[in-house]
Amino acid sequence: MRLNYKSRANPGRISVALVLSYAFDWLILLAAVAVGSIFAIQTPNKRPFSLTNPEISFPFVNKEKVPLWILGVCTLIVPMIVIAAVALILVPGPTVSKATPKSLIWRRKLWEWHTGWLGLGLSLASAYVITNGMKNLFGKPRPDLLARCKPDYANVEKYVYAGFNGTVNLVSAAICTSTDKSTLDDGFRSYPSGHASWSAAGLIYLSLFLASKLAITIPFLPPQSYSKEYESSFGAFPSRAERKAAEKHHQSGETLAAPAGTDDVIVGSRNQAAAPPIYLLVIAVIPWLSSVYISSTRYSDFRHHGFDILFGYFIGTVCAIFAFRYYHLPLTRGAGWSWGPRSRERSFWAGVGVGNYAGSKPRIVNIEQHEMDIESSPIEGRPTNDVGEAESSSIAVKGS
Repeated sequence: MRLNYKSRANPGRISVALVLSYAFDWLILLAAVAVGSIFAIQTPNKRPFSLTNPEISFPFVNKEKVPLWILGVCTLIVPMIVIAAVALILVPGPTVSKATPKSLIWRRKLWEWHTGWLGLGLSLASAYVITNGMKNLFGKPRPDLLARCKPDYANVEKYVYAGFNGTVNLVSAAICTSTDKSTLDDGFRSYPSGHASWSAAGLIYLSLFLASKLAITIPFLPPQSYSKEYESSFGAFPSRAERKAAEKHHQSGETLAAPAGTDDVIVGSRNQAAAPPIYLLVIAVIPWLSSVYISSTRYSDFRHHGFDILFGYFIGTVCAIFAFRYYHLPLTRGAGWSWGPRSRERSFWAGVGVGNYAGSKPRIVNIEQHEMDIESSPIEGRPTNDVGEAESSSIAVKGS
């Protein structure tokens, strides 16, 4: 995939440092997946259990409703295809002038594609490594553990782990006679649910991505305090109310000042936003509903307890929301765009006091030593997040 990595400080030149910084991002995500895969094959802690516990006495289901390969297709492959299609077809949208160079349009398409995939990768990789690590740490028995374990009931006393006044006995995993080590070890990986966390991480992220690109938000008004100045905008017909008020004041010889920040035509509050079409809302929520279904199958397949599924889903949801906001503007204010690329000077490091990774390195001139103050640092150039725009603006601070 060709992306626009033009240097902000050197128009027309490709910044090698910027390319390497994003390649390093991908490398870290792949490393996280590798670590999660290592966790998946490690022997987990095996929590002692009771042979009379009905919560772990369910049958072992050989044919899962959503096996791992289908989970991978639904949460990784499908979102990748949808993100690529949306970025190539819908971006940059109807607000772009027909005179805009096609090269600039393709840069924006590819950048939105790249950030869409990068956010998806961050969401899935983080959920994967967190979930697999927790599974091995807790070692919680699955609902079908006894079916996997095949306990040695004839010699229970040899494996008693703990007891309280002889009424409740727990046994160790050594009581299991199963020779299938992989299946037995997996029987102690109930908490949290990997299917739930991965489905939420991939499909909730896709729902957020679609909502962003399709402008699916709950209609809202910009924050402002209610006052007499804006009272007419809350009426049924604000323009007519404003006109009547003006006529009344004109007859009395008074001058009616227009509300601050408004034009001659008053726009009613009810006309400042509108609900999107429901079919677009349905499109955006389909991935989320799919993640709910995938998670629910882990309960009906006796693979997880209810809380395991809920917590796994929570992990995936947090990862999805974080990854989306890490690379995309807020749904209600971002107009469907992702954040722009980092600047060349801040590809790998910004430093204390800078605040963000956009903008160019400032040039400092003619600052006398006696005027220097820790709170009066030089002003930086205007940050820019527009792909394809290579700007370098710095403001010189001169001493008096």
